[in-house]
Amino acid sequence: MKSNILLIYTGGTIGMKHDPETQTLVPFNFEQILEEVPELRKFVHTIDTHSFYPPIDSSDIEPEFWVELANLIGEKYNQYDGFVILHGTDTMSYSASALSFMLENLEKPVIFTGSQLPIGMLRTDGKENLISSIEIAAAKDQKGRALVPEVCVYFESQLYRGNRTTKFNAENFRAFRSSNYPCLAEAGIHIKYNTPFINYPLDWGRELKVNTALDTNISILRIFPGISEQVVKSALSVPGMRALILETYGSGNAPTKGWLLDLLKGAIERGVIILNITQCMAGSVDMDAYATGILLKKMGVISGYDSTTEAAVVKLFFLLGNTNDNHKVKEELLENLRGEITIS
Repeated sequence: MKSNILLIYTGGTIGMKHDPETQTLVPFNFEQILEEVPELRKFVHTIDTHSFYPPIDSSDIEPEFWVELANLIGEKYNQYDGFVILHGTDTMSYSASALSFMLENLEKPVIFTGSQLPIGMLRTDGKENLISSIEIAAAKDQKGRALVPEVCVYFESQLYRGNRTTKFNAENFRAFRSSNYPCLAEAGIHIKYNTPFINYPLDWGRELKVNTALDTNISILRIFPGISEQVVKSALSVPGMRALILETYGSGNAPTKGWLLDLLKGAIERGVIILNITQCMAGSVDMDAYATGILLKKMGVISGYDSTTEAAVVKLFFLLGNTNDNHKVKEELLENLRGEITIS
């Protein structure tokens, strides 16, 4: 079944080439993608391209870029069956998480991918990532509906839910992990779809809603042995801060020092929302498991369950941007809005 795919190049290693004179990596004109990946001509699908100019290094990604990207998809939504976004790896999980919240009622694939080596290099991982991402974005069932109507990250034969990913390795081709949720598809000789774990609409045919209101007035505090009272005070006294992500030990534990608990309690009483997520790569916060977690829960700290830091950051941006009602924000933090958390 033929599909129309929009390939969006934002920047990143995948779109780089070696300059023979300077021996440095420089962006190439992505409109010439067929010269670099002639295999794309073998697709029966229509593939159009859209390039951001100048290309954006993923280290420079800001929420304003997410708004531009979400609006682009909103404008092109009815013209295409799926979208493949080429993006630098460093902040890909943040961008994929952001779009999962910003694109409401999504019924088409939005696949983020990239590479660890430039697409023009002999050993590049970029070609397989790009070709498989396009194939997945184009895949439909017998009724012509998308097989994966989600915002995803595809890397090294694995398709993940975007808001479940974290960049795990800076040097390996398998750069991403989804420690708390199964992959949605795996590409081998055939692409096998893990349909029980894919989010499908309850009712197809809903109109896409693009949410662009984001409030970035949050901070992150990572607990560590020996953390000082002054460090915590500084983190909790940022002007205009509406929420704090507290990265705790294990299943949501923190030191029981009186001054720490008093500072956290005081911040909550001032209206700061505190979201508890674990520092562990896998597992979930359970503030009923140990005494320290129970203390945090009693004072009003909110459980982030098994959320990644990336998903927690953009979920707060999204919720705070859409309401000034802290009670409503706290309620929705405890809800699984886009498949970003597992609530037992």
